[in-house]
Amino acid sequence: MVAAQQDTRPQAHITVRDLTMAYGDFVVMRDLNFDVNRGDVFIIMGGSGCGKSTLLKQMIGLRAPAKGDIAYEGVSFWKSTEEVQNRLKRSFGVTFQQGALWSSLTLAENVMLPLGEYTDLSAAEMRDVASLKLALVGLAGFEEFYPSEISGGMQKRAALARAIALDPDILFFDEPSAGLDPISSRRLDELILELRDSLGATIVVVTHELASIFTIANNSVFLDAETRTMTTTGDPKVLRTDSPDPKVRAFLNRGEA
Repeated sequence: MVAAQQDTRPQAHITVRDLTMAYGDFVVMRDLNFDVNRGDVFIIMGGSGCGKSTLLKQMIGLRAPAKGDIAYEGVSFWKSTEEVQNRLKRSFGVTFQQGALWSSLTLAENVMLPLGEYTDLSAAEMRDVASLKLALVGLAGFEEFYPSEISGGMQKRAALARAIALDPDILFFDEPSAGLDPISSRRLDELILELRDSLGATIVVVTHELASIFTIANNSVFLDAETRTMTTTGDPKVLRTDSPDPKVRAFLNRGEA
């Protein structure tokens, strides 16, 4: 009897099909089709104004597409009931460009916000979880600090601690390195990879920072503002030299003589 061969093909965690993004009659992007595989660090990239952040908003359920759908492990988001959508959202962790910490709350209280909304943990249990998550991002001992009392890089990490409070399956980042110096940006990249490995999470990142793209990514989609559609997908390190699209090669080789 011949043993069945194990399927080693990547498993699609997120599936985007026939997606069109629009504001009223103005089409931002059309006909987007790509997969994000489980365990990917997936980059949404392209020039300014191509719709990267709009795509992210549609992937996390903040804005409905004009057409098409996004599925999570085969479960449609935009064609599902509100109950199913909320269940899917609970598996997301999101950090926005500005971090979006509440300035009137301590770091621990910021991390505790999703725990209070989505769990039945006691106040003491939530504080313990908050301390653990802050420690995971290198902020042990900073529980009682306010956002104004720490650096921009530390604020980004605190926002990340809040994003992982519920042990998400998928982490979404919108320009995580924006406003950071090169050293802080590199530390954040290292932290993203550490969390991918420790949480077993799939990670989706909007960024234009080449150093981050080449450090953390293994998959990507390129959005072209001129044609208003995607032109390629794949590992940016490979696309840098082998993409058939000259715009992609130019984007990934910016700044080189």
